[in-house]
Amino acid sequence: MVKDSEFLQLIKKYNSSKVRFYFIYKNKHYFIDNGHFKSGFSSKIVITKNRDKIMSGFSKMGFLFDEIIRMRIVGYSNKKNSDELLYALNLIPLNRKIRTFLDWKVFSPEYTRDMSRLFEVRNALNHAVSIDNVNYNPNKEVSLSSQTGFKKFKVDFERSWKILLQVYAEEQKPVYLQLEKLLAQ
Repeated sequence: MVKDSEFLQLIKKYNSSKVRFYFIYKNKHYFIDNGHFKSGFSSKIVITKNRDKIMSGFSKMGFLFDEIIRMRIVGYSNKKNSDELLYALNLIPLNRKIRTFLDWKVFSPEYTRDMSRLFEVRNALNHAVSIDNVNYNPNKEVSLSSQTGFKKFKVDFERSWKILLQVYAEEQKPVYLQLEKLLAQ
């Protein structure tokens, strides 16, 4: 068994185009892809009252959704099947991915509901120039343009991001162990 600190050093040295793996290690995000080791997203997400910043946050969540599905189906593989899966994942609506996570018992029913409500905002923002005419409906509909409405959305979004990171860290464990065996050879 390789120690966590050794794993990070081994993966930095490992130069293989066969590995594609986004992973979280000690609250930092890393991405190995086509033999390149890169930094990933920040664990802290900051949502401001700006359409583009909000959409960027949703984009990061969507990326992690796809990576969870990838890990479950192809592991750390970066072969043709991985590229084909990524292509297919781009065709699947986000609400179906969220539902899939419920079916796979990755998300709880409550978290699935919360994510679905958040992603309704994303869908509305896709068709809006600003947040002025977009509503969020956690229990009672509120406008994102209002102070209280945006605050509720921001708190819920940031909480959901933290939970998603915890889910992701749990989902990466089997792939992490597989990759660890490969690196230890």
